[in-house]
Amino acid sequence: VQLQASGGGLVQAGGSLRLSCSASGRAYNQYTLGWFRQSPGKEREFVAAITYSDTYYEDSVKGRFTISKDNAKNTVYLEMNSLKPEDTAVYYCAASRFSSAVEVTTSISYIYWGQGTQVTVSS
Repeated sequence: VQLQASGGGLVQAGGSLRLSCSASGRAYNQYTLGWFRQSPGKEREFVAAITYSDTYYEDSVKGRFTISKDNAKNTVYLEMNSLKPEDTAVYYCAASRFSSAVEVTTSISYIYWGQGTQVTVSS
């Protein structure tokens, strides 16, 4: 599976962005798709994931971010609203064969990664 992320940019606090991650390859629909982010000096952290039947969010983004996917387009989206300066990071999309709540929130569970897209939120 190859993943291509896009949609990052510079936005003011309180604004919105939508990230997209296009996937190619076989069995795309069998994978959990997730978003992670990493800011300078910090470890990569889980943001959101979508399995066949469930969605998961990191606590700080609940109610502000929405993950969805369009199987016809092989694309997963991350709609980000009410952005805060602390959301500034490089965002990565990834694919995992696992689907449990514990596994999908852990980066080591993901075997395919896209390149990152920079999100910068100014105060």
